[in-house]
Amino acid sequence: MFLISFINELGRITLFALRLIKGIFLPPYRWRLIFQEMEFAGNKSFVVVVMAGTFAGMVVALGSYVGFVKLGAEEWLGSTVCLAVVTQLAPILTGFMVAAKVGAAYTAEIGTMKVTEQIDALEVMAVDPIHYLAVPKFVACIIMLPVLAIFCDVSGVLMGYVAAVKILGVNAGAYMDNTIQVVEFSDILRGILRALTFGFLIPIIACYKGFSAKGGAKGVGRAVTETVVISLISILIDNYIFTAIFNYLIFWQ
Repeated sequence: MFLISFINELGRITLFALRLIKGIFLPPYRWRLIFQEMEFAGNKSFVVVVMAGTFAGMVVALGSYVGFVKLGAEEWLGSTVCLAVVTQLAPILTGFMVAAKVGAAYTAEIGTMKVTEQIDALEVMAVDPIHYLAVPKFVACIIMLPVLAIFCDVSGVLMGYVAAVKILGVNAGAYMDNTIQVVEFSDILRGILRALTFGFLIPIIACYKGFSAKGGAKGVGRAVTETVVISLISILIDNYIFTAIFNYLIFWQ
């Protein structure tokens, strides 16, 4: 019974995702709504994303230092911090923060409109509610997730340097030299692409749960909770699949 329900739900969300993707290319093109959603997603998440990157970089530096000292290789701390931040931590933390802040807001907004029959009013006025409400949010997240991930990269790498050099006393020259030697542009690009995939997942899940909300205010609250939980799990699964594919392409090409 659970398996059948899961397959049915997966099918419905897949069809919803296909409608969203198709809606990107169909007129009317609501540029004003898209820019408003981009501004909302950026403002809503910027501070928490930068804070997450800041402390992630510092924690990786502080946590790795003891092990590197035991191995007598503390000069390699910089490359380790940078690789960890730009390839894994920054995109994942960005996805988590956006899912918790923006995804939850999307579900609450659309869910409230659903239970108060505002969605039905749009349909009566011959307005496609998915194209009007969900597509701008979908496009905005696809654009803003990589941008936010870049800011998370910068804050994480910068504060990792501060923690290692200013707090732990690692040689600044060796730290920078080894970082430049090891970290490549492809590593940064890999993290940005990872964030881009999260930009697809989060609005699909959030908007789908909003349109599926029922049962008044309690139902909207349940939909918001489900959005956050499913988004976080989906990000972790997507991250594993992305990493597995990338490693396969690198080591078996």
